[in-house]
Amino acid sequence: MRLRAVLFDMDGTLVDSAPDFIAVCQAMRAARELPPLEPQRIRDQVSGGARAMVACTFGLTPEHPEFEPLRQEFLARYQQHCAVLTRPFDGILELLADLEQARLRWGVATNKPLHYAEPIMQHLQLAERAAVLVCPEHVSRSKPDPEMLLLACRQLGLDPREVLYVGDDERDIAAGRAAGTRTVAVRYGYIHPDDNPGHWGADLVIDHPRELRDVLERALCGC
Repeated sequence: MRLRAVLFDMDGTLVDSAPDFIAVCQAMRAARELPPLEPQRIRDQVSGGARAMVACTFGLTPEHPEFEPLRQEFLARYQQHCAVLTRPFDGILELLADLEQARLRWGVATNKPLHYAEPIMQHLQLAERAAVLVCPEHVSRSKPDPEMLLLACRQLGLDPREVLYVGDDERDIAAGRAAGTRTVAVRYGYIHPDDNPGHWGADLVIDHPRELRDVLERALCGC
């Protein structure tokens, strides 16, 4: 079945949001007169969300009495800093232009809450270009459950087999496979050092967004 749309995960796939996460973590340490961490240490934890980043930043487990207040502070700070340093990954804007030129719709299906995802899309001037933005607030179960992708496909009016889903986490690929979309895993995203995208069962694994151009060309010619 011919490809008619591409859906992207947000953090680590469409946009590099790690610089904003890192800035928040470092600011929280500075506020407590703690020295900055090696940025890569924080970046390696981005896929684990706020809990993983707070645990890394302060060396605390979620059971520690100070952990939850720190997590809430992290979220509040990030709300004010979520669209400052975040940028599309190298090659993404060119890829989106290719999709639009080929009259393929594209959108975002992300576990990132809407109150963070929407400002980022607006700040990067992508909100008006995206055909759909699906966040946890729109469904009862987030990825790896397929509900989010099935909703996006319904909003696009497409069979999941006509959709390609691109992500940087095993949850993305599991959700895409369960929904019936084609799947691409990206190595350039927030991959934990102990993880391997080649083991996730994706239809394709890529190192750079430019590699999707070849997939696009094959899909358009029905190959």
